[in-house]
Amino acid sequence: MHPTGMLHFFSASPPCLLFLLAFRCLLSFCIFRHGDRTPVVNFPTDLHKESEWPQGFGQLTKTGMQQLYELGQYIRQRYSNFLNSTYHRQEFYIQSTDYDRTIMSAQSCLSGLFPPTSSQTWNPELPWQPIPVHIVPKSSDRRLHFPLHDCPRFDELQNETQTSSEFQNRIQPYMDFLQTMAVNTGLELNNLKILDNFKLWNTKKYNFMEKLAELSLLSLFGLYKTEEKSRLQGGVLVNTILKSIKQAANSSRERKMEVYSAHDTTVGALQIALNIFNGKLPPYAACQFFELYQESSGRYSIEMHYRNDTSKDPYLLSLPGCTSSCPLEKFTELVSPMIAENWSKECGKKDKTKGFDVAVGLLFIVDLVLLYLLYHYGRCRRRNNYQDL
Repeated sequence: MHPTGMLHFFSASPPCLLFLLAFRCLLSFCIFRHGDRTPVVNFPTDLHKESEWPQGFGQLTKTGMQQLYELGQYIRQRYSNFLNSTYHRQEFYIQSTDYDRTIMSAQSCLSGLFPPTSSQTWNPELPWQPIPVHIVPKSSDRRLHFPLHDCPRFDELQNETQTSSEFQNRIQPYMDFLQTMAVNTGLELNNLKILDNFKLWNTKKYNFMEKLAELSLLSLFGLYKTEEKSRLQGGVLVNTILKSIKQAANSSRERKMEVYSAHDTTVGALQIALNIFNGKLPPYAACQFFELYQESSGRYSIEMHYRNDTSKDPYLLSLPGCTSSCPLEKFTELVSPMIAENWSKECGKKDKTKGFDVAVGLLFIVDLVLLYLLYHYGRCRRRNNYQDL
């Protein structure tokens, strides 16, 4: 990757070109990490406080805005023969996690992807137009906000990971450094928690810390019992993508592109679930592409491309066990082990519906008892009234 980050725009032959008569692009997914940001947290002994940053912690910087603007330009060029030159809500959808930096990244990307032209120009002095960015609250986001919380089994897996030989072998070379950091930063020496802090800091300038951030991401979603972790995390997004792909293959819907503005954990969880993770922390504005094609024979196939370096063309990835242009049926078969049929059940969550049914049943029994007592009491009163008469 370019040492200054993802700031160099380049030209590359766009896919989905209609002159390729044997193939026709039907749908594209783009999942990207937000742009450069300010630190999300600081450590207890840090002399630099949040007030020193103009917008505070975790906010998109001007560099980050530029990175996503250029990503939008790249997407426009890549799909110039596929997307309309103007924005059409029927064919385009974008969603963001509920964070300032991802919402602003989505808006920056859109400004490069859909600059207003012709009839969509509403202010000649402003080459920008408003486009809706869809957002789901953090507490209910089951598509992009990884790791997904409220999953007891995943919490157990994290504790098991910390004591596993796979993790211990990876963390041992860094133990002296971690102990020194714990003393100097005031952080508790809990391997997974301190690693998570490395992931949250800006690490691009410090190679040693970047290695720890990469280990943090890998240990969070993989390294130990990866398949089970994936079913509870990245596999959820794989299932979302697969459902939309199948819907596009089985219908003539107008939507051509879905874009998601998220985090390194989102891209990492997705790639680890698909076993295409390269071990590197996804840089700012890194983008994972999925493209659905239809051959002249009618058969469907999926291609995956990963853009993590603006000085090179995106990498063409292959799902293990398949070719780079993977038939949809084969793709579905290979990713099925990573998709949970009942996420809540596999998470070990209590079935609230069953609890509700038991409560309703008990209430029904109590009502019957009360009705019987009222009926019996009423008969007794009538009998006593007759005796008095």
